[in-house]
Parts: sequence; structure tokens; C-alpha cells
Amino acid sequence: MDLTSPDFEEGDPIPRGHTCDGSDAPPELYWSGVPSGVVELALTCEDSDAPGGTFTHWVAWGIDASSGRLGAEDVARVAHGRNGFGSDEYRGPCPPPGHGTHHYEFTLRAVDASIDLAPGSTIEELLAAIEGHVRATATLMGTYER
Repeated sequence: MDLTSPDFEEGDPIPRGHTCDGSDAPPELYWSGVPSGVVELALTCEDSDAPGGTFTHWVAWGIDASSGRLGAEDVARVAHGRNGFGSDEYRGPCPPPGHGTHHYEFTLRAVDASIDLAPGSTIEELLAAIEGHVRATATLMGTYER
């Protein structure tokens, strides 16, 4: 399975509009190569360079695997979990100024069962719910520095 974005390439900086310094809008994402038998997709975005340890920016599930994309107009139709900011939505890169380049990993997981979680569930709860049901995984990494 492959995950791409028209907004940035693998390893490149994430545009300001998708960060706390811009409009904090989620990047558009495209995927291909979803295996058969997949019921839905789950998506996370994490910053492994955060000063206090890995920081969660986005937790989402209920994504239609057959659509091949998640655009701004689609975000409201998926379930959202709690991010590290304490909200149930996408919140973009916002590293401490002068802390160097941070790496943001968007991870898409193809799941062969319905995900039965309440909105606001944590990334840990999502990963526990899909354990043993992930058929494929794709990642896209972008960077950001303030």
C-alpha cells in the first residue's frame, strides 16, 4: 500500500498552511494498493521528535478505503480520536521554536474489521482495537521546523 500527498513529498517540509503557523488544515492524502478484504482505514500522525516523547497530532478511523483519498471535505465524515493537544481533530506540526527539525509520520492502516470506538478515543485505544486486523500499512513522513 502507498500513501502520498499533493502537498508535500516524502521527507520534505510540510507546508506552513498545514501547521500551527498557518491554518492548521490537514494535508490532502492519497493511497493505492489497498488489499482485498479491507473494511476501513485508520490514520495517525505522530511527531517522534517532541521534547516529551512521541506526540500525537491526528487519530482518525472510519475512512473509506475505496475512495483513494482524504481531502478537506472528507475529514468531517470520519471519526476522530484525541490528539496530544486534547482535541478530537487534526492539529498540525507545532514544534517548539529553535528545537530543530521534527519528523511527522502519517501512518495509514488498512483494517479488515469495523473499528468500534467512541469519538475521542486515544491512539493507544485505536491501536489496541485494530490489533490483529491490520492487513497493510503505509507511511508518509514530512518535516517541520520553527
